[in-house]
Amino acid sequence: MAQLSGDPLAEILVEAGVISRQQLETAVAACDGGPERLDEALTRLGLAREEEIYSALARHLGLEYATEIDRSIEPGLLTLIPSEFAMRHQVLPLREEDHTLVVAMANPFDVTVLDDLRLLTSRDVRAVVASPRRISESIEQCYMEKMFRDIDEMQTEEVAEEDLEIADLQKMAREALVIKLVNLILHQAIQDRASDVHIEPHEKELRVRYRVDGVLHDASSPPRHLHPAIISRIKIMSDMDIAERRLPQDGRVRIKLGERMIDLRVSTIPTLHGESMVIRLLDRATGRMTLTDLGMWADTFSQFRQLITRPHGIILATGPTGSGKSTTLHAGLHEVYSPEKKVITIEDPVEYELRGANQINVRPEIGLTFASGLRHIVRQDPDIIMVGEIRDRETADIAIHAALTGHLVFSTVHTNDAAGAVTRLLDMGVEPYLVASSLIGVLAQRLLRTLCPTCKSPFRPTPEDLREIHLAPEEANSVTLYRAGECDLCRKGYLGRTGAFELLLIDEEVRHQVLDKASSGEIKQRAVEKGMRTLLADGRQKVLEGKTTIEELVRVCQRDEF
Repeated sequence: MAQLSGDPLAEILVEAGVISRQQLETAVAACDGGPERLDEALTRLGLAREEEIYSALARHLGLEYATEIDRSIEPGLLTLIPSEFAMRHQVLPLREEDHTLVVAMANPFDVTVLDDLRLLTSRDVRAVVASPRRISESIEQCYMEKMFRDIDEMQTEEVAEEDLEIADLQKMAREALVIKLVNLILHQAIQDRASDVHIEPHEKELRVRYRVDGVLHDASSPPRHLHPAIISRIKIMSDMDIAERRLPQDGRVRIKLGERMIDLRVSTIPTLHGESMVIRLLDRATGRMTLTDLGMWADTFSQFRQLITRPHGIILATGPTGSGKSTTLHAGLHEVYSPEKKVITIEDPVEYELRGANQINVRPEIGLTFASGLRHIVRQDPDIIMVGEIRDRETADIAIHAALTGHLVFSTVHTNDAAGAVTRLLDMGVEPYLVASSLIGVLAQRLLRTLCPTCKSPFRPTPEDLREIHLAPEEANSVTLYRAGECDLCRKGYLGRTGAFELLLIDEEVRHQVLDKASSGEIKQRAVEKGMRTLLADGRQKVLEGKTTIEELVRVCQRDEF
């Protein structure tokens, strides 16, 4: 779809009065040559609703606009268009009229797809315009249901998983329906912007869930007896041992979706009812963010940018798993990289490729740990080093000595707040004087789901609402907040995420506190007195700005952070 102001959709929307020329320029700048489509940028920025965009497109082309899609589609029509083709090109057969196949599509400009459909179906084809979200959800439901019907019609003898032989698993994994089913699950997860796919066996059901913007959502789930076949298929794709079902395993594979390359990180664990699998989806085209994309306020952004341009020292990012620490550090590396600097990273695993950097995957099974890898990295004459995580004293000691000998070191630790990272290093056994002389800054962070600009609605908060985020109840009449709605564009009122940040700068006073072995509470209290914005304060400001909700802030931040 269009990404530049000279493309057809852009001109159609301006001529129809859906957006102004200035709004178009804003959206085009937001795309910035990346993979985001113009319509996605417009809806994300709240400049136009998806319905307005596609109804205007349909009117301009003289086509029907489908406000709803009847999902009771004849199975024979779904057979005409393979699920892989439907997912790749986002087209869905709706009905047949006088030997003409009526299909829903979001991009009727793509005449190549229409020509391919005519050849594929041996029918005339007429396009109906529908929104991408409505088409994507309909494809998932319709093709999943058809596939489940096909599976139920197959004469299969159910066998206990523990009794299945390797040959049985290999045969099941190569069944055409199983291959299509796995492809459909993965493709739909990518369409839904999922970061992870969870495949969980229970006694009488197989549950598939997608994690979108940090929250799990149920997806269409296959029949329970297909669990061994699905797991085996993904294991074969990921070069894992299908015969081993008693021990955890890890694997990886890269798949191609259109022009995009998607890396899959696969993990299995044995459970009471069979192997549970989680697939991490890493889209190299969209995963990397710049510092300006993270959602920092201007003062935090300026302070953090000054930190990462220092010649030496340790900068730590802290927070729970999935809080975006690695993404932030990669954005910082991307910001400071230049051909004059040598950058080496050691990660578990390497999630995003950084142009110009030398990146290493840890491999504990052959002795390549963070500590051993870091010991050799410092002999490679680097300027900037990134260590995926400081887990033990040995890694911490090497990182600190690297910082003291003139290197800038990025790393992560798992603590609730920024001050907790200081005491965590001391708890590992690192000498206070080494921490005080090497650490230059700690960034704690959380990820908050952002409100969908299309369906969010304003409301006057009650005093109880304000107490939830430590605001004075008497401000209730002067504050307007927003609550989540629900539309075709979003997931229950939320679309995307932004960061909440707490930046602790290590100045002379903090260094003296470290040498005196002050508690994390004392360090944090003094930093707040000097102007540090806490995670709660940062998130609260985003609530007041209408970027997220009270419920989301309370969900993400722990009670002890309030």
